[in-house]
Amino acid sequence: MSSMSKFKKLAGISAFAFAAMTMANSVNAANWRYAHEEYEGDVQDVFAYKFKEYIEDNSDHTLQVYRFGELGESDDIMEQTQAGILNFVNQSPGFTGSLIPEAQIFFIPYLMPTDMDTVIEFFRTSKAINEDFPELYAEKGLELLKMYPEGEMVVTVDEPVTQPEDFNNKKIRVMTNPLLSETYSAFGATPTPLPWGEVYGALQTNMIQGQENPIFWIESGGLYEVSPNLVFTKHGWFTTAMMANQDFYNGLSDADKKLVQDAADFAFEEIIVHIDGLADEALAKIQKASDEVTVTRLNDEQIEAFKARAPQVEEKFIEMTGDSGKELLDQFKADLEAVQNN
Repeated sequence: MSSMSKFKKLAGISAFAFAAMTMANSVNAANWRYAHEEYEGDVQDVFAYKFKEYIEDNSDHTLQVYRFGELGESDDIMEQTQAGILNFVNQSPGFTGSLIPEAQIFFIPYLMPTDMDTVIEFFRTSKAINEDFPELYAEKGLELLKMYPEGEMVVTVDEPVTQPEDFNNKKIRVMTNPLLSETYSAFGATPTPLPWGEVYGALQTNMIQGQENPIFWIESGGLYEVSPNLVFTKHGWFTTAMMANQDFYNGLSDADKKLVQDAADFAFEEIIVHIDGLADEALAKIQKASDEVTVTRLNDEQIEAFKARAPQVEEKFIEMTGDSGKELLDQFKADLEAVQNN
């Protein structure tokens, strides 16, 4: 056989092998489905699209992202994930708390530090975050892939607040989370739980109707012009979690499991850059849009008055979660102390 004939034969075999490999990859490629509970451009949306970017840049898989409302409320997308209809879901512990009571730990006021570098290091190194929580989620058929912060919690109000007594007889809209309601009750307000999708509409309705009782709103990762006063109480960071249906995840090849884990790590690194300064940017936009907006940042003495009410929320958390919650809280505090003393 001539050299040219051998070359043509090898080329044909290579072409066939390449075509077969491409066909196999096409057969194995999947369109995965991922839903979150926020809107376009919000922190969870940015995280989801960074996750999608990594998956699609490093595999033949594709990822369809669904934003809030496209597949229902937060409870709906969690149920769809547990049922295997969705592969991935991003849901904050505020909503997951009804499924995993221990997840409400993030709403114990003044438990988390307020310094961003410390917060990020805590999420990177915490045993509670990276070992204990995955076990709790696994009990509910979920593979916890990443927990991450979205931003400092802020209260919007119709008048400046500098002490707990200023909250007396005032209503506050909160997500449907028992411990979050307990927090604002401890602060003196009257919390009204609402599904996330109804919060903004309720605020607009009451503002338009000029009801006597003012309504406030906490917001994660951004600020909205719904009341003329923004109050920074430094009582916590809004946290969220991204997870997969566990049966789906366990059925992946080792290569795809690594792909998913690497994509979650990539999205985490991207999101901590994204949230740095995000609240300040949003605040600047609000102040630019309105001369009537005021900002109240409580000083240390004022914060102490609110912090003094935190132990009753911690006690309620332990009451809700029992021994497992107490053990998690102890580990949480130990992890935080290790980071702060590092």
